[in-house]
Amino acid sequence: MARDTLTGSRIRERRIMAGMKQSELARIAGISASYLNLIEHNRRRIGGKLLLSISQILNVEPSLLTEGAEATLIATLREAAQDRGRAEDGAAGPPPETALLEEFAGRFPGWAWLLADGQRRIDALERTVETLTDRMTHDPHLAASLHEMLSTVTAIRSTASILAEPAEIEPEWRDRFHRNLNEDSKRLAESSQALVRYLDTVDDVSSDLGSPQEEVDAFLGAHGWHFPALETGGTPDDVMRDNALGAVSRYLVRQVLDRYVADAEALPMGRLLDALEQVGPEPLSLSLRTGCDPARVMRRLASLPDSAGAGWFGLAACDASGTLTMRKAPKDFPLPRYGAACALWPLFTALSRPNVVLSQELEQTGRDPAMYQAYAIAQPVGTPQLNRDPLLEAHMLLIPRVAEEIGDAPLRVGVSCRICPRTDCEGRREPSILDGSF
Repeated sequence: MARDTLTGSRIRERRIMAGMKQSELARIAGISASYLNLIEHNRRRIGGKLLLSISQILNVEPSLLTEGAEATLIATLREAAQDRGRAEDGAAGPPPETALLEEFAGRFPGWAWLLADGQRRIDALERTVETLTDRMTHDPHLAASLHEMLSTVTAIRSTASILAEPAEIEPEWRDRFHRNLNEDSKRLAESSQALVRYLDTVDDVSSDLGSPQEEVDAFLGAHGWHFPALETGGTPDDVMRDNALGAVSRYLVRQVLDRYVADAEALPMGRLLDALEQVGPEPLSLSLRTGCDPARVMRRLASLPDSAGAGWFGLAACDASGTLTMRKAPKDFPLPRYGAACALWPLFTALSRPNVVLSQELEQTGRDPAMYQAYAIAQPVGTPQLNRDPLLEAHMLLIPRVAEEIGDAPLRVGVSCRICPRTDCEGRREPSILDGSF
């Protein structure tokens, strides 16, 4: 049902909320109760002076009666309906009536917002599950902590079993075992407390993050991947001076900032914005327009200020081993922090086709599939050497798209096998913990 045909339903809902009878509203508005009844059941259109009169009586803006629920509310409800339609086989209850979404939102706005808020909470929780699963599966700090705890527990158990034996133990050995038991218990308590502190700060990027790469990601994220000082001739020391980074993190951050300086000198922001306005965000066109290589163009697009649309672009880079070395994740395309990413990404395909700009439409699998246009290229790094193949570094730029802009057969990709619900993938390495839940 078209949105503008639901004005009557909204008038009825507002009248009931105001505690008015149909006959009372009709009398004040100067129309018959039967005519108002036809209006409220969407069998007569309403507008002009009568609409203004009724809106004044109900003390609401006329736009609330004619426009109804916001487009975002309708879109969220539609997503919830699609999620229910994709539920696993055997789910109880009939499918939602998507044709009545607008009427439902118009007549029962409170319930509509409640369902939409629930959908948003579910989406947020699923993203949290993906992030935490990635961390629990691949976090080296967590694995080392658990190994330390298990080793200490085993040592305590062995010492306790010796002391529990009925045979007599010489005092010197008994004291040594007691001392070992005391030291191992202290170590277990300390490692347990450290692990709890680490897990408590899993979502606090301002705290001790546990790994240098996490500190680098937090540092770049805090600055929005854009450093105005470096755009105007500043140095990495100027940017890093007031940041409490560890030694390894400072080394990694300096590498990123040194490259940022080189990129800014080769492709100033003003020239990039001019080219972007002329040819759009396609990296190869920008490369030809600016005379810079495509990978540099991708990095500069990812470093745009917020005012120039920085949120549009996501960026991932990897070395020849496939290890992700740079992550700027767009909203609906999470990039794993640990372990291997999806083998289907054009980022990895580019490693086998150096110096070729690849373009691929992507559908990020999940409860609410996200559509992206991906561009990827692998380029040599370092100085060429005689009789030696060059090392390659690959970049992948992600630009969000709406479904209408994507063709009929986008490449379906995931984050990593561990949290990817797609069951028919030839590149699957391990079962997904989300199998069936999507």
